Amino acid sequence: MRILLLIPAFALAACESMTVPTSATTPAPVPTTAAGTPAATLDLTPPPRPSAAARTVEQFDTTSAADKAEALAVTVGTPVAALGTTLATLGPPAEPGIWLKTPLVKALMMGRVSYDGKDANVELRPSGGATGSGSQISLAAMRLLDIPLTDIAEVTVYSQ
Repeated sequence: MRILLLIPAFALAACESMTVPTSATTPAPVPTTAAGTPAATLDLTPPPRPSAAARTVEQFDTTSAADKAEALAVTVGTPVAALGTTLATLGPPAEPGIWLKTPLVKALMMGRVSYDGKDANVELRPSGGATGSGSQISLAAMRLLDIPLTDIAEVTVYSQ
């Protein structure tokens, strides 16, 4: 009878040895410059990173009103090339700016994203992923395009 009671204890001990190291589950830090801003950006004066105490969407979105207005100032009739569509999810909220990380581009460039009849000028950043692997979109860009933060949104991407 005592042997049967010990079997669950041995099973639990075996499960403890199967845990994944924490380094495998911890996301890699965002590459930054000495000033603490994202390294890969076309913006000469990027928005500041949110404070470590940020908890709300408004606290994480440090994009200025001028930057938001510029992003929404899409010129109709400007020649653009459609790069394709991609499924986009919320990227790192602490990474400031109006951007889309996507496998549809191989180099940093300005572009445009369209979602549900709304357009915004964004910085297109290469994700390094395989074609069709999906994209990440900044918190500020999602708010400008009225994309719910929990959605996987299908967006159309254009180069300028």
